[in-house]
Amino acid sequence: MYGLSRFYKYSLPLLILSLWLVAVFLLSDQPANSQHTAISNKEKSQSTLLAKRIMPSTLTENVHKTVLENGLTVLTKEVHTAPVVTVQVWYKVGSRNEEPGVNGIAHQLEHLMFKGTKNRPIQFGRLFSALGSDSNAFTSYDQTAYYGTVERNKLKALLVLEADRMQNSQIEPEQLASEKRVVISELQGYENSPEYRLNRAVMQAVFPNHAYGLPVGGTKADVEKFEVEQVQKYYRNFYSPDNGVLVIVGDFQTANTLETIKEVFGKLPRRQGAGGRRQEVEGRRQEVGVISSLSSSSPIVLREPGAGRLLQVVYPLPDANQPDVPALDVMDYIFTEGRNSRLYQALVESGLASEVTASVTSLRESGWYEVLVTAGSKKDLKKIDSVLSRAIANVAEKGVTTEEVERAKTQLTADVILSNRDITSQAMRLGNDETTVGDYRYTDHYLAAVRLVKPTDVVAVINKYLTKEARTVGFFEPTQKQIAGVGDKPDSAQTTENFSPGVPVLPSEVVKYLPPVDLATDAIAQVLPQEYKLTNGLRILLLPDNSTPTVTLSGYIQAGTEFDPEDRAGLAAFVADNLLNGTKSKDVLTIAKILAERGASLNFEVHREGVHIEGDSLAGDLPIIVEILADVVKNSTFPAQELELHRQQTLTDLQLELDEPAEVARRIFVQSIYPKKHPLHTFPTEESLQQIQRQDVIDFKAKHYRPDTTVLALVGDFDIDKVRSLIKNEFGNWEVSGQAPTLKYPPVSMPEKIVSVNPVLPGKAQAVTYMGYTGIKRYDPRFHAALVLNQILGGDTLSSRLGAEVRDRQGLSYGIYSYFQAGKNAGTFLIEMQTSPEDTSQAIASTRQILQQIHQQGVTALEVETAKRTLISNYNVSLANPEELTDRILMNEVYGLDKVELHTFTDKLQKVTFEQVNQAARELLHPDQIVVVTAGPSVLAEKSIR
Repeated sequence: MYGLSRFYKYSLPLLILSLWLVAVFLLSDQPANSQHTAISNKEKSQSTLLAKRIMPSTLTENVHKTVLENGLTVLTKEVHTAPVVTVQVWYKVGSRNEEPGVNGIAHQLEHLMFKGTKNRPIQFGRLFSALGSDSNAFTSYDQTAYYGTVERNKLKALLVLEADRMQNSQIEPEQLASEKRVVISELQGYENSPEYRLNRAVMQAVFPNHAYGLPVGGTKADVEKFEVEQVQKYYRNFYSPDNGVLVIVGDFQTANTLETIKEVFGKLPRRQGAGGRRQEVEGRRQEVGVISSLSSSSPIVLREPGAGRLLQVVYPLPDANQPDVPALDVMDYIFTEGRNSRLYQALVESGLASEVTASVTSLRESGWYEVLVTAGSKKDLKKIDSVLSRAIANVAEKGVTTEEVERAKTQLTADVILSNRDITSQAMRLGNDETTVGDYRYTDHYLAAVRLVKPTDVVAVINKYLTKEARTVGFFEPTQKQIAGVGDKPDSAQTTENFSPGVPVLPSEVVKYLPPVDLATDAIAQVLPQEYKLTNGLRILLLPDNSTPTVTLSGYIQAGTEFDPEDRAGLAAFVADNLLNGTKSKDVLTIAKILAERGASLNFEVHREGVHIEGDSLAGDLPIIVEILADVVKNSTFPAQELELHRQQTLTDLQLELDEPAEVARRIFVQSIYPKKHPLHTFPTEESLQQIQRQDVIDFKAKHYRPDTTVLALVGDFDIDKVRSLIKNEFGNWEVSGQAPTLKYPPVSMPEKIVSVNPVLPGKAQAVTYMGYTGIKRYDPRFHAALVLNQILGGDTLSSRLGAEVRDRQGLSYGIYSYFQAGKNAGTFLIEMQTSPEDTSQAIASTRQILQQIHQQGVTALEVETAKRTLISNYNVSLANPEELTDRILMNEVYGLDKVELHTFTDKLQKVTFEQVNQAARELLHPDQIVVVTAGPSVLAEKSIR
């Protein structure tokens, strides 16, 4: 779904691409100053080794830059690892170009850019979907970007569509009115988050006289006042070739593609006077690196409904072009990345906080360092702030060690490499660098500068920027804690709204406006993973791919929450979350240090039907990932102190989750469908979490973590024989005893009529609704037909029946989707949407009407063919992403499918018939036997949502 980008975890090179990665560093309070002279040569050798090990070449060595006569900057990069290509158009305009009164206009225009053009008066989301393009957009501080990734034969079609809306977008009163409702719904979703509200207040205080202090998405008050003429003028001023950057990465030939670009984009004129207006906006930029801000010794305090206490501290920083940025990023890693980091040790390990995160944001005109702390239960924010300040002052006074700095540099550089594996991410980096600092090679220069950072540099930037006088502090103190009516028994009611949906989307209209394209898809190389099985039953799937010097590991263990005892719900997660907290030979900090020294990550995430393992590393560090993984699944000791710390963090997390409408709606929805004693009914509660004892954890691990229910899939730069031998050596002695535990899922009947539940969460601005009932399993013969049906119904929030009516035409929801979640043992059909509270009843009624319409009348043959083409194209595009490819290989094995399913899946989709889809609609859609759960504002309690 398109939207805005606000949170940046790492500096400019990882903007947009950043993920919540595990990064850990060694804590040392030994003063660093006395070591500087003695280890200077060691620093140089380590930096050189780092450069050779993970930077064999620059990230931009084969990037070609061209500037057309009309000013359009074109960046192309050939990557021939898969027959796919990404097309991105970046405009050098964002919320930075706004002021109070028109805050959010860039974001509003981004939404309207999907509403059609003079040449193609049709929702562009439908065109992108018909092409099978994985398309989206975002608005940020310095830029607005539109991107799509498709099979290579559709490259020109994407270029034609982007050129069309660069010049010919329609911005009409009716479209603006409906899309304003959508944007307001989106903003209300952000307002649901205490973190967002606190951040908005703090940023306004940090930058009172600069647009960086304004929320990127705008405010409801400003959005409501937007007039068509305002938005049209903004479009004319900033959407022009000379203010844009076109980025293409993937499987194409540069010379031919440049000719096509000149043909498609070259005829677009510069905008008259646009350059002058941009210069005027940019003329605000100060020569100094840090925009002045107002800070106060007393914190900003928000006392509002919520569940947890939050502390936010923001320090102004220089813009992205300033030389201090690399040292600031290294500082950030040392402070907050991982178990060994300084602030984690001071705040989380001490029990004061359940979480501490931080980010350096480096933008065109300024930047900031943001630290966010989630307080532990009943912990005082003033004390936490005092400890935080002392920890930072201690580092400034005593310094950091060379070991910490080198580890941070390794992790930071590895993160860049690991986040640069798929073509969409590579293009994102190029577009961001070119639009923010004017140089697509910025990341190369940045990484070179990172390698030169020394301990003295880190201390220098702390003393320069992280001063007491510069900081702005915000406290969030919740005034109300619980939801009303979560435990209420569901009521039954019948919809009474009289609403008739509009005419269904005509696929013929989509085809009419689709640019010419060869719809024959390129054949994907039929490379299959090699499958091996150890004598203890552990299964291994290996697929070499030397396109990048990295390895992706994905794994599965049949030890999910379905095995949770009712009185100890949360036990499976306790086990998975604590595996890395110590083994017979290594304590938690040693494990964290080993991974951090190599910039590698290893995570366990519990799901209903299993524990998923995710690991990423540079190719040479794969043995470390495998060794650590084998050690923790075989030899975890679950230290009592770590378990108790985790319990307190989990209790805090539970409080926060029960303050989120989406989480509350999901819980009650699932529990309304699946009765007590069903494996899917159980969710953790404060009582169940308090009941879990260390012996429970040990016993669950011994019973459910077994090699014969474990699958490992690896894709990356490795030798099959060596990896097979490595895994055999590490896992071969993992013993198995008896038969694996099994569960019997009882049958669940459909609700006899509509069941409606409405939990109220105080202080929320947006409602979240879940609708659905039990669905099909993965092995159901109707599975592929159901996928096609779902794509037509709600697979895309812009092009589906639900999206076209509820979201696009009526503007009732920021996003609406449907899913057939087909598991091994159970399946669920659900629809989820976010709405303004005053729009919820109508959105629910509209959704049921559309379900009824498809159930009774079916879909069209052209809709079926379009949906099949979209699904097939999206699937082929997904295989070009190493993480998605690894997960596909893994889950095919988990579901017991043949390994050729990796490539025959599209054939099965292609064979789905029109008659099969309509039969699935008759059998699988039940608009009058549906559970409807809406969690949100108290205003909803005054309305009958039925």
